Amino acid sequence: MTVAVIYGSTRTDGNTEILTRQAVQGLQTEVIYLKDYDIQPIADQRHADGGFQDVDDDYPAVLERLLPHDTVVFATPIYWYSMSGRMKNFVDRWSQTLRDQRYPEFHSDMAGKIAYVIAVGGDEPRIKGLPMIQQFQFIFDFMGMRMDGYVLGQGNKPGEVLQDLPALAAARVIRDTLKNREGG
Repeated sequence: MTVAVIYGSTRTDGNTEILTRQAVQGLQTEVIYLKDYDIQPIADQRHADGGFQDVDDDYPAVLERLLPHDTVVFATPIYWYSMSGRMKNFVDRWSQTLRDQRYPEFHSDMAGKIAYVIAVGGDEPRIKGLPMIQQFQFIFDFMGMRMDGYVLGQGNKPGEVLQDLPALAAARVIRDTLKNREGG
C-alpha cells in the first residue's frame, strides 16, 4: 500500500495540514502541495474540433506523482462550502486526461484507488462541509474509486483544529486503518 497526500491549501502548516498529518503520522507518504504547481483551469474542449489542446503547466507532473499510489488523501480547506480552487482545478483537469492519448488507462488507473477526504473549515464544517463530501463521493464514484472515510474539522485561526477533539479522533481512526493496511 502506498499513500499520496494532495494538499489543496494555499497556506503552509494550516489547519488542514495539521489535521491531515494526524491521519498519516508514521506512514510513508508522498506529499503533493498543489500550491507549489501551476495548474491552469480547464478549457472545456470536449466537443471542439481536435478536442483538448495541450496546456503548458505542471498538471502532468502532479498526475505522474499521484498515479502510482493506491491510496489518496485529498486534503483541502473548506472555502465557501466547497474544496479549494486549487483542488477543484486539479480535479477538473481529469476531464481532459480522460481523453488524453498519453493516458489511455487513466480511468482504469484511478479505478480501485482508495480515497479519503480531510477538510477543515470555520463555519460549522461538520454540517456545511457535507455537500463538499458528497461532491467528492460523486467524483470518486465516477472514477471507480472507493471513499473509505472523511474528516471534517473545525478551525479558523492557525492551529485551532488542535482543539477539535472529535476531528483528531477521526484522523487517528484513518491512521490506524492505513497502518493496518500497510501491515504494521
